Amino acid sequence: MSANSIESTDQWSWWLSVLFRFFCIYLLLYMSPWNWLGGVPLFSLIAEYYGLGESWLVNLGNTYIFHVRDVLVPLNGSGDTSYGYAQLCFFLLTATVGAVIWSVFDKRSNYDVAYYWLLVIVRYYVAMVSLSYGIIKLFGLQMIFPSLSALATPLGDLLPMRFSWYFIGYSTPYQFFSGAVEVLAGVLLLFRRTSTLGALVAAGVFLNVMVLNLCYDIPVKLFSIHMFLFSNFLLLGDAKRLLDFFLFNKATKPATRLTLPKQWMRTGQLVLKIAFAILFLLLPLYRSFDGARAATNPSTSPKLTTGFFTVDQFQSNVADSLRWKDVVFEQTNSGSIQTSDTLFRQRYRRGYFSYSIDSLKQTLDFKRFANDSIPLFTMHYVMPDTNNIVLRGKIRNDSVVVALKRQKRHFQLTERQFHWLSESNR
Repeated sequence: MSANSIESTDQWSWWLSVLFRFFCIYLLLYMSPWNWLGGVPLFSLIAEYYGLGESWLVNLGNTYIFHVRDVLVPLNGSGDTSYGYAQLCFFLLTATVGAVIWSVFDKRSNYDVAYYWLLVIVRYYVAMVSLSYGIIKLFGLQMIFPSLSALATPLGDLLPMRFSWYFIGYSTPYQFFSGAVEVLAGVLLLFRRTSTLGALVAAGVFLNVMVLNLCYDIPVKLFSIHMFLFSNFLLLGDAKRLLDFFLFNKATKPATRLTLPKQWMRTGQLVLKIAFAILFLLLPLYRSFDGARAATNPSTSPKLTTGFFTVDQFQSNVADSLRWKDVVFEQTNSGSIQTSDTLFRQRYRRGYFSYSIDSLKQTLDFKRFANDSIPLFTMHYVMPDTNNIVLRGKIRNDSVVVALKRQKRHFQLTERQFHWLSESNR
């Protein structure tokens, strides 16, 4: 076999051909390469109608075959919802039926060329995912340092995912390191000469991500498992060479490479590689850098204050469970209250809110989300000094008076401690 060709006269065994047909269909369904350019107008239209068709088929299959849940919950950024499992069942069923039909009508002796191009598509998919997740970690945008509200939340109230998020977000250097390794894997996968090394790095990266997701109940388990398997799939073609090198101490032959026969094909290949690098490496780098710069710049929106306040007085006719125990004002126009009042966004026994301030009228508009046009309620505020705030207004048509007193809470975690000599660092 020529080093510049992947054509082969070797005949594949029947079971190997069937496996290839199954995985070819399954991988293409899962990766959806026709969705990669969803931001481009024409491709976004194709992706939209493809998504609608897939959703209809998944729901149809769930209704009559899979029965994962009576009503499927959409993915919503997570691959572990009921829709995600129904989608997985749909992909497996489609790949099985498709492989059977393909095997009946296709009797070719091998799939060397098709296997090569499938590896190329998987390689770029793994590179795309590695770069997208790695770049945002480089700038500390995926996991953030615990906010004041998070620091005021008892450790035992945190769910494992949130606990792991704060564990990584606490250390900017560690998050940068993990992102740099993901970016390294993505960059290595862009080039054929370094693709095997890139697949090895990616397999290690996604093994760690997969174990974290499984052990901390992070709802991206299915996706991370797939990424780990895809990284290993890229190594299948080099399995013998890797075993010879690492285990059997044998000389290895060069990997077979496909050189396109026409100059215009090679030029087109180079143009596509450059376009891929711009779309999934350079532009995300710029956007993340811009996002990190905006996050570090102080907001120009007027704020009331920042800090942790206990509730010295709460005058209202509401039930005890709805009374405020303490209030946190963050560095942004947001905060949280220790209350079970579902008027706010509830998380870990705290009610989260955003607010806008009118310093002339001395009013605060409390909102569930920053972009809400209609506030939940409006409170008049008085600040006798920087350590005391008095709020007056109506909540659910009940008159409320809240007196807040600043507490100089000291959270050792915010000191980002590091000791080479650790004799009492516990």
